[in-house]
Amino acid sequence: MQFAPVYPYLYRLLKSRFPSSLWCGSPAVPYVALTFDDGPHPEYTPQLLDVLDRYGVRASFFWLGVNVARFPAIAREVHLRGHWLALHGYEHRAFPRLTPTELHDSLERTRDAISSACDLDPALLRDVRPPNGIFTPKTLKLLNQWHYRPVMWSVVPEDWVEPGVERVCQRVLTQIHWGAIVVLHDGYFGGQSVAQTAACLIPQLRDREYDFVTIDRFWNDVPPPSLLN
Repeated sequence: MQFAPVYPYLYRLLKSRFPSSLWCGSPAVPYVALTFDDGPHPEYTPQLLDVLDRYGVRASFFWLGVNVARFPAIAREVHLRGHWLALHGYEHRAFPRLTPTELHDSLERTRDAISSACDLDPALLRDVRPPNGIFTPKTLKLLNQWHYRPVMWSVVPEDWVEPGVERVCQRVLTQIHWGAIVVLHDGYFGGQSVAQTAACLIPQLRDREYDFVTIDRFWNDVPPPSLLN
């Protein structure tokens, strides 16, 4: 069963109940953040990078540490092309199912893998998206306690179930709004068509006069979490 039609309603409900997370950018600015989860992948990520380069778009990548460790050269290439890097946990495990120690270890191992592959200061790697967007108030409290920044979403076309490029694009274009955070995937699930999806979406969003930014720009345009609680 696909839940894509439900996500816009779920987004509005969760956004109001958990304001310390980043759900979108400013609704007063015609911009959008394309974000990609579950990578890097040795085939799908380079294909996606070529499309992003073709259109001059910078995106945000939420990585699994295990994949960064497997494919450090791909990770480094993403960084060298100017994209924003963030965490998705070491493996694709729901954060609420981990003990605090396991969660902390998962994030630190992911941060260390990215830091090593990309020669980055680990302190710069602060943005975290829970796998499947599943979290609890306790999860968010721990992330804030450890000085991570929880990043969620506002447009989820459910590309990981592979409904087809046309349907994914139609879902995004129907739900898109100023300040949207769009979630796509360049990992083993959903990544097969991610390059084609990006090539479909970017020119159509440009036709609607959207600018493309990375997640750090959105943080600059909203109050910090400590002021939202």
